Amino acid sequence: MSEARTRVLVVEDEPSMRRFLRATLTSHGYEALEAETAAAGMRMATQHNPEIILLDLGLPDRDGLDLTRELREWSRAPIIVLSARGREDDKVEALDAGADDYLTKPFGTNELLARLRVAERHAARSAADPSGTTLRVGPLKIDLPRHEVRVRGELVRLTPIEYRLLVVLAKNPGRVLTHRQILVEVWGPNAASQTNYLRVFMSHLRRKLENEPANPKLLLNEPGVGYRMADLDPEE
Repeated sequence: MSEARTRVLVVEDEPSMRRFLRATLTSHGYEALEAETAAAGMRMATQHNPEIILLDLGLPDRDGLDLTRELREWSRAPIIVLSARGREDDKVEALDAGADDYLTKPFGTNELLARLRVAERHAARSAADPSGTTLRVGPLKIDLPRHEVRVRGELVRLTPIEYRLLVVLAKNPGRVLTHRQILVEVWGPNAASQTNYLRVFMSHLRRKLENEPANPKLLLNEPGVGYRMADLDPEE
């Protein structure tokens, strides 16, 4: 019996980009589903329940941001935005709307495949351990019931805020989280604009978790957008 292929829904109105994405996906073992409009994309998503969605923002019938918000109301499938809009504000808006990642056109095959692999791993983790009692990323291990954090087996003492911040990032390895998303999750909606809080506590976390805090390998900065937990295989 052949192994089931990951279904990737491509919502893109530009024929040449669809051809490139179709060729890339099928030649690397993915099943490609295609839609040219937001309405067709929503219909395909509900009918076929794809594992990953590649979504252009500049669709002819509706803005892709609106479609992203609608999909997020019911779908947990990773959404990777593909767009010619390359400003930091555009990336932040897409990620705040519910996208998991953002690729600025033009992009290469290797970059696209790398983002797809991250999305697949994220989806697999969520499906395999929905309770998420233990989080493991690289040398980091978080025991959620015990509120216990270890790096390479060594216990690390964190403040309650540091711990909540770390858990938010570790639950989403490889995914960019915007400043606003993190602030609302950790401090609440009234702190959505207080990025100074975030800089201070990220600095604290790096000093406690990274071998070289000035050159972090685990807690990564996305300039002007937010932060990302590196998507590393757990160390034994």
